[in-house]
Amino acid sequence: MISEAVVRRAEESDLKAIMEIYNQGIEDRIATLETEIKDHSYIKKWFDHHQGRFSIIVERNKIMGWASLNPYNNRCAYEGVADISVYISRDFRGKGVGGKLLSTLETKAKENHFHKLVLFTFPFNELGQGLYKKMGYREVGVFQNQGILNGKYVDVMAMEKLLK
Repeated sequence: MISEAVVRRAEESDLKAIMEIYNQGIEDRIATLETEIKDHSYIKKWFDHHQGRFSIIVERNKIMGWASLNPYNNRCAYEGVADISVYISRDFRGKGVGGKLLSTLETKAKENHFHKLVLFTFPFNELGQGLYKKMGYREVGVFQNQGILNGKYVDVMAMEKLLK
C-alpha cells in the first residue's frame, strides 16, 4: 500500500497543476473525448464536487499526475460503484506514477464504501490499459463508435475491478 507520505488528497492550491495535466490529456487525444481546454472556473467547479466520497488525490510533493473517484450513476442502486480518472503529466507517463495513484485511489474507494471501480478508456491507449490490467482491472467490453475524436468515431473500452 502507498503511504500518505507519497500521495495525499488534493487541495485547492493544486488546481493549476491538475488543470494543466488534464489539458495535456485533452490535447494529446489519448485519455478523453473532451476536446475543449479547461479553464480555472471549470476545474474549480469540478473540484468542489469532489469533496466527499468522490475525492481527488495527487502526490505529496511535485504533482506529476492526479486521480479521482467520480460518480458513476446517480441511482441509489449504484452507490457502491465509482467511475475513476487517472491523468499523468506527459513527462511522467509510464514511470510508475499512475500505479501509485491508482493503488491509493483504491484504498480511498474502500474507505468510502465503494465495492467496485469502473473506467472507460480508448482501446488504443496502451499505456493506460497496461496499468489497469497490471492492477487487476478486467475488460468488460467495447462500445463501438462511442464518441467523436478528431472528426472520427472512436471506440471506448469499459473496464472494472471488484474491491475486496
